[in-house]
Amino acid sequence: MTGTIILWVAFVASLIGAILYQRAATGKARLVREARWSLMTSVVAILAAAVLLFFYIMQHRFDVNYVYGYSSRDLPTYLLVTTFWAGQEGSFLLWATFGALFGLLLRSYARSRRIEYEVMAVYGFLQTVMLLLVVIKTPFTPVWEAFPNDLQVGQVPPDGRGLNPLLQNMWMAIHPPILFIGFAALAVPFALAVTALWRRTYHEWASVALPWVLFSVVALGSGLMLGGYWAYGVLGWGGWWGWDPVENASLIPWLVAVGLLHTLLVQKKNGGFARTNFLLAVLAYVLVVHSTFLTRSGILGDASVHSFTDPGTFIYTLLLLWVLSLAFIGLGLLARRWKDLTPTSVVTGIWRKDSMLGWTSVVIGLLAFIVFIGTNWPIVSNASVEPSFYNKTGVPIGILLAVLLGVSLALQWEEVPFAVAFKRMLVSLAGAAAVTAVIFFMGVTDVLPLLFSLTSLFALFMSIRAAFVMYRVEALATGGPLAHTGLAIVFLGVIGSGFYSEQKTVSLPQGQTVEVMGYQLTYAGNAPTPDGKFIFTVNAKHGESAFSAMPVMFRSDYNNSVMRNPDYVSFLTRDFYVEPVSLEPGQRGGQGQMVQVPKGGTVEIAGYVVTFERFEMQPHAAGMAQQAESGMRIGAVLKVKKDRQIRTVTPVSVFAQGEVQSSKGEPLDGQTELRLVGMNIGMSGEGSTIVLEAAVPGASATATPEALVVEASVKPFISLVWIGALICFFGVMLALVRRRREGLEAEVEVASQHRPEPASA
Repeated sequence: MTGTIILWVAFVASLIGAILYQRAATGKARLVREARWSLMTSVVAILAAAVLLFFYIMQHRFDVNYVYGYSSRDLPTYLLVTTFWAGQEGSFLLWATFGALFGLLLRSYARSRRIEYEVMAVYGFLQTVMLLLVVIKTPFTPVWEAFPNDLQVGQVPPDGRGLNPLLQNMWMAIHPPILFIGFAALAVPFALAVTALWRRTYHEWASVALPWVLFSVVALGSGLMLGGYWAYGVLGWGGWWGWDPVENASLIPWLVAVGLLHTLLVQKKNGGFARTNFLLAVLAYVLVVHSTFLTRSGILGDASVHSFTDPGTFIYTLLLLWVLSLAFIGLGLLARRWKDLTPTSVVTGIWRKDSMLGWTSVVIGLLAFIVFIGTNWPIVSNASVEPSFYNKTGVPIGILLAVLLGVSLALQWEEVPFAVAFKRMLVSLAGAAAVTAVIFFMGVTDVLPLLFSLTSLFALFMSIRAAFVMYRVEALATGGPLAHTGLAIVFLGVIGSGFYSEQKTVSLPQGQTVEVMGYQLTYAGNAPTPDGKFIFTVNAKHGESAFSAMPVMFRSDYNNSVMRNPDYVSFLTRDFYVEPVSLEPGQRGGQGQMVQVPKGGTVEIAGYVVTFERFEMQPHAAGMAQQAESGMRIGAVLKVKKDRQIRTVTPVSVFAQGEVQSSKGEPLDGQTELRLVGMNIGMSGEGSTIVLEAAVPGASATATPEALVVEASVKPFISLVWIGALICFFGVMLALVRRRREGLEAEVEVASQHRPEPASA
């Protein structure tokens, strides 16, 4: 098709441009004009391909397989636009498009600094590999070629398959593009680092690369945080970060870039950490491509709900070779220049800013390494690392980071006597200790949360102090302290929501009030929406405040399953979060006590201690099979203990499309039986859960009104996560503006200089 031809033009032009720039850098400067024309040809072709795909989507061209696979006529316009990047092929093209635009900016930026030939040769190589992926995984394949057994040549389906219901949200229009901007932007520090190693300009590059690193940190960090907000409010994870392997794959390069940002400041100031900076610049982009490999190769298909399907052997191999080639080029050249990379100054002493920035990067690097190990663990062990692993290892690192953050703001670039530094920190330490004491007397007595609160408050007060000091010097200079202020606030939000969230699964019979964690909840009924979904109204009262949560459930034709969207209500100090589990046709009588049990977990219900050991798939039997012929008969093997007696029971239910169609309880005694009334597959690596009910044997399923089973939770101070993230974003943006202004001043100085001949690699 036309689109594929355009992509081939873009690929060939990019390849020729990279080769010509390389030859210009090694003595054939006369070729630079042709190199620039090749670059422009590639950029125009990529933009043309993107516009063409967008046109096909908006015109419902279902003869194009990508359009058929991800869009449909019933999608509103804003969601129709998002189908551009909903699949592998379109998201690769989006990434390549951003890469092309950054290439234009980089060419101008590098030309003003007399490093255009080398930088564009390296960047052109990166863009060429990306375009090769787009050419092979083209979004312009005709639909009849994708389904040769179902469609004849020229036959067009009347409608598309549609967009995954989990992606049908406004954040789909915002989050992925920002994330891909961050991915594309991190290619620039890589190109600048390789160029500096190539030209042996080991220290000048720090000032050149710093604005690009800042921008990459802002873009990728914003994408990550928006993804977290999306997951919290729409996907029903019950939190803002689930430690999913694909989530983590994007987090790792961002952490490395943050570490690079801190050590680049040191090199720019006094020439320190030169080797570290080149290493981090190379690793940041290598890890971006590594994250692409993890996400798109299908290798994490069993470990992550976000992973794309297997793209085929060739793409798998190409992605792997891309990771290895980047590591070989970047790390190989760094090893070759290692002995030349001597620092212009030696950092000695502890009580100085550059030492603290160095240690900060070490701690951030340690966190990145831990997340890297946990993320890649399913590849070597066929088992996912539980979120508890990250929580246990992450909290001590967070405490250490908060200490380093606060102490660094009391120091200067020269050695400061400890007494002077301590005097600067004294007020902040006293304030943090006072607030922590209040938290202790309010009932928080766990050591780790208290210590994390103390250090985070210390970092917060020191950051605010530094912001006021810097504001007196220059308003733009407050960017760094503001970013650290936001980070400290995020830490406090993590403490509140992570350590002290409460949650409980409860059945809410319609019209009846049930008290849950101090809240009076009443299920008021449900109502259909024009698009075929159902909104469930849960009225709540807590003290003098009354509010309503309105979660959504619906059956999706896209994947023939029940979809669940949570709802939450925010207050100053907490969120009340309601996630729907299932809708039962009626309370099944008896005590009606319900509990949610994770696989391998133990709970107490109706005076019995119950452990959920495993699922047991059972064949259909007369009676239950007649009630739900299309359903799946599933049993939950439970170990039940009371006093010293232990026995195993297996309540059985028929599930169809995620809902209980019928169930058969297991008697515990003459007055109580256990029933399996719900099943939920965990999405964050925690595994499956079931919902059990202690009921009166023989009670009619229609004796009482329908009941909505929900997981209600209270999340203290989670709003601090979002507030802190916004402040952090604003601070880094101020720092970016400041560095860009410095860069413009540097351009004026360089413009009058002659370009030195590049050294051979």
